[in-house]
Amino acid sequence: MTLPDDFIKYTRQLMGDRMWQTLEAGLAGEPPVSVRLNPFKCNPDVADIACGDGMVPWCANGRYLKRRPNFTFDPLMHAGVYYVQDASSMFLERVLRRYVADKPVRVLDLCAAPGGKSTLARSVLPEGSLLFCNEPVHGRAMVLAENVQKLGHEDVVVTNSYPADYGKSGLVFDVVIADVPCSGEGMFRKDEGAREEWSLNGVEKCRRLQRSIVQDVWNCLRPGGLLIYSTCTFNVGENEENVRYVADELGADVLPVDTDVSWGITGSLLEGFDAPVYRFLPGLTRGEGLFMAVLRKHGEDCGVSEKKGGKKADKTRAGAKKHAVTLKDNGWIDGFEDYNVRLCDGFYRAVHRWWSDIYDVADKRLRVIHAGITVGEVRGKDVVPAQSLLLSRAFRKEAFPCVELEHTEAVAFLRREAVPLPGSVPRGPVVMTYRGCPIGFQKNIGNRANNLYPAEWKIKSTYVPADDCDIIVRGKDDDCLVR
Repeated sequence: MTLPDDFIKYTRQLMGDRMWQTLEAGLAGEPPVSVRLNPFKCNPDVADIACGDGMVPWCANGRYLKRRPNFTFDPLMHAGVYYVQDASSMFLERVLRRYVADKPVRVLDLCAAPGGKSTLARSVLPEGSLLFCNEPVHGRAMVLAENVQKLGHEDVVVTNSYPADYGKSGLVFDVVIADVPCSGEGMFRKDEGAREEWSLNGVEKCRRLQRSIVQDVWNCLRPGGLLIYSTCTFNVGENEENVRYVADELGADVLPVDTDVSWGITGSLLEGFDAPVYRFLPGLTRGEGLFMAVLRKHGEDCGVSEKKGGKKADKTRAGAKKHAVTLKDNGWIDGFEDYNVRLCDGFYRAVHRWWSDIYDVADKRLRVIHAGITVGEVRGKDVVPAQSLLLSRAFRKEAFPCVELEHTEAVAFLRREAVPLPGSVPRGPVVMTYRGCPIGFQKNIGNRANNLYPAEWKIKSTYVPADDCDIIVRGKDDDCLVR
């Protein structure tokens, strides 16, 4: 690996020869592979991981693998049973469990694509919490929405807006996660492009951009609220200097997080700044490069996120009433009476009553691309059930006939090929499952079946794996794998 000369000079001077040599050796090695199990779809206590190599110590559902398999051909990954994520990024769980544990909160993940930190956050937040996750770049926002839907939790909103839009929205949050764009030094061993594009000038541009992003959303964070600031880079300009700026200029205290010395996490490298910060360095920690700090905004704690019960009266918007009774009678969603229905661009969204008013504000002032559960698409007089519905933990699988697929059939289905159905299957939507887990819909029209899997989500590779590519090989006693 060829590292930029200026990076070597700067980082060696910052860290000293001994730490630099450890980092240099770590960057030259193979990056560890890790996955995080989805507790809404998988029982982590009984899941047996193929080629497993231990638990991620700061994340209860994180697992290391001995090698990197071909995840593309594992249907359970596409179903959201697990998420492929670098172990260092899973440190967010340690922070949330330390400071957000006993009551519902309203959280904004500001720069969220592709969705690793968002899906992790939603999996550990208290029930009754509401998560907004945002990505300014449209293409990346669509990937974020896909991964959030695969997680399956209904109390999530995905937006495609700028930080300044949030600053003007009037929405207020208990926690803001700012995994800000950075110079990407922590990705050097995975991404040749990051090495080629790096420059000292680029570091300075990132440092200024990161400050402006935090400034744009500072009014969205309530007094006493938490800012979780992170980058995937090593230098102090984008890390400690920005944390100090937020603390001194915007008004915040830097908070500690309990760690274990065996994890190899490094503290502050900025002379004269001894606040608790957490730097993950390849060669010292088992993961990629990451920096994280937790700050509490000055001011009296005035929590904004108490869950309020919505009125039982039907608040379904005009235009959505046409099919609302049908959706309820079909029994597609558990507890349908607890949701309000919204018709958006030909799709029905179901959002919990207790945050419907918040959704309405967001829908007016931000670009919402996903919220709650997308129940179905209006096609003529019918409503075609949506992939978001099938992936939701509130989905009632028994509302549709189901067909279990073998691995090769499941991969073909995920390529958006039509999979033959047994003659006994009735006409209409059919749930296709793999190892009992729903992966998509087909519509049986009698002489053939139409594959309804989202075209933008399909497996594009035509390669046919010789063996099953399952990461979760079985549950204890070969059951309890899928919730």
